[in-house]
Amino acid sequence: MNEPEGVIKFELHHAHAPLPAGIDLRPINAWRTLFHRLGLIGQNPERYDGYGFGNISFKSDNTMDQFIISGTQTGHLEALETEHYCMVTGTEIIKNRLTSTGLSKPSSEALTHASVYQQDPEIKAVIHVHSPELWIKTRELGLPYTPISVLYGSPEMAVAVKELFTGGQLDTCSIFSMQGHEDGIVAFGRSLEVAAWALINCWIKSKCIE
Repeated sequence: MNEPEGVIKFELHHAHAPLPAGIDLRPINAWRTLFHRLGLIGQNPERYDGYGFGNISFKSDNTMDQFIISGTQTGHLEALETEHYCMVTGTEIIKNRLTSTGLSKPSSEALTHASVYQQDPEIKAVIHVHSPELWIKTRELGLPYTPISVLYGSPEMAVAVKELFTGGQLDTCSIFSMQGHEDGIVAFGRSLEVAAWALINCWIKSKCIE
């Protein structure tokens, strides 16, 4: 659980090229900036060995393997530009392999985002934040969680996420805690707005628990 934060572990085949024209990044950037200001996405020399933390993604169509995600090590930036996002174009979870394109490489948690998208075509957004309040109070809040032995950005984490879905633990809850990933929380939904508000409401609720 004390391994370096923000390090890409999967085999990445990345094409360094601009994103396709016509992708509207304004909604994802607005939500990301809000979470940055709340301290749920960012970079702090006193946390996680100084690495950036948190990421956000969305899908604009029904393709299972393609989604836009914030780039790796962009946590120090309050607002991102187009070059700070990339598109994941293919995922092979068991082989621990991703393909992507963009002027930034995908976040280290892209494999986990991919696993969430693969569980339900209605899911259009995934937000991964770092919240000590939510993570420590996982059980008090009744949040589903992955095992402490499962580390971030790994095929094992992707499989553990799938098991939360297939086990029905996420039927009525759109947030889960990664207990093997310090402070790691994931929210998802049919839109960025739905995922973001679920996360914010849960974060506020955590503040009310002694």
